[in-house]
Amino acid sequence: QAPEEARKSIGALLETPNFYHYLNAVENLEIVAEIKGKGKENIDDALKKVKLFERRNSKFSTFSLGMKQRLAIASALISDPNILVLDEPTNGLDAEGIAEIREVILRLNKEGKTILMASHMLDEVEKVCTHVAILKKGNLLSFGHVNEVLSDEELVEVCAENMLDLENILKQNRNISIKSNNKIIMISLLNNMSIGELNKYCFDNNLILTHLQKRKRSLESKFIEITQ
Repeated sequence: QAPEEARKSIGALLETPNFYHYLNAVENLEIVAEIKGKGKENIDDALKKVKLFERRNSKFSTFSLGMKQRLAIASALISDPNILVLDEPTNGLDAEGIAEIREVILRLNKEGKTILMASHMLDEVEKVCTHVAILKKGNLLSFGHVNEVLSDEELVEVCAENMLDLENILKQNRNISIKSNNKIIMISLLNNMSIGELNKYCFDNNLILTHLQKRKRSLESKFIEITQ
C-alpha cells in the first residue's frame, strides 16, 4: 500500500484541538472533510459516535473542553480510519471531561478501531489501554500487556489489631518484604509465597489479620522505577 494511501486509513488528534471558533461543529468538520478529500457523508455519523450530534449547530466557541476534544476525535473519524492516533486526549480536562473521552475511546475500540494513545496520565492508561510501551528519550524501555508490565511484583495490604507485633512477625519471614508502613502495612511476597501461606503464617504466630487485600502495582510506580 502506498504511503499516501496508508495515511488515509489513520486518524490523528493533536494535543490541543484547533478549529474555527465562529463556526459550528458541522461547518468545521466540512472543512476537515474537504482537506482530506472526503465527502460530507461521514460527518453526522462521526458526531454521533462522539455524542455531539445534538450540538452539531453550536459554535465551537460555546463548547466545553471535553466537547472540543470530542470534536477533535470526530475530525479524526471523518475518513473512517482503521487506526486512531491520540496525543494526550484528556489533557487539561476535568474529571467529567476525562470520563467522557475515556468512554468514547473504549466505545470506538469495541467498534473495531485500533487506538494508539500517548499520555502522561498513567491512571487513564491503566483504565483504557490493553498494552503499554514506556519510552525515554526515544528508547523503548518496556512493552507488553498492561497486566504483564505490572506483574513483576505482587503487593499485599495487611492489618492486625496489634500493628507493631504484625510488623515484627513479618520481618522475621524471608519470603516477605515490607514496602511501607502507614496505618496499613504494604508487603511484597517473595519466592512464590501465596496469600494463603501468608495468612497461615500470621495465624500460626498468634496474629489474626483484620485486613488482607492484594494490590497491583500502579503503572505510575512502575514508570518511575523503569525511567529512573
